[in-house]
Amino acid sequence: MNLITSDEYPVYKTEILAAYGKTMIPPRTSKPGRPALPYQVPLKNLKYAMVDKVRKNGRVVKVLTRVIFGTVAAVKAALAASLVSRAINIAFVERNNGTDRNRNGRKVRKTYCFSKDWKVHEAVTYFTMYSYNFCWPVRTLRVRGPDSIWIQRTPAMVAGLADHVWSLPEWLAYPAVQRG
Repeated sequence: MNLITSDEYPVYKTEILAAYGKTMIPPRTSKPGRPALPYQVPLKNLKYAMVDKVRKNGRVVKVLTRVIFGTVAAVKAALAASLVSRAINIAFVERNNGTDRNRNGRKVRKTYCFSKDWKVHEAVTYFTMYSYNFCWPVRTLRVRGPDSIWIQRTPAMVAGLADHVWSLPEWLAYPAVQRG
């Protein structure tokens, strides 16, 4: 991944390090006491920038950006090479969150459909996101085919994970684990 961007939610930094970092094990010392615990450090090529929205009376009054991992020059180079954005922003994360809330009633703000059980919440989240990516064509991803006819595509098709728009019964019947 060339550049990761997110909002100021503090968990992201920890999780990005867990997924894309390297575990460092401190050397043992001859001093008494417990040895130092292993810790995560970012890889040399990891670039992560954060958007911090400053609010006053519930309104956004200023938008700040910070580079968390990598250098400012490396982040600027990644933005210059990007095909989709020239600025540090969270538009794609917000679009994904909006789609998730729209398709999953358990995540709508101020709702009676909240999840009491984490496993059910997680299962519904997986169902909505995977079915969205494989079974629902997105208008902005369509392309013109022969004879100027629009060819519908899903996010999974654009990512090269599928070759057609899956029906829900087809997708639900497909085994999750492939036996070789």
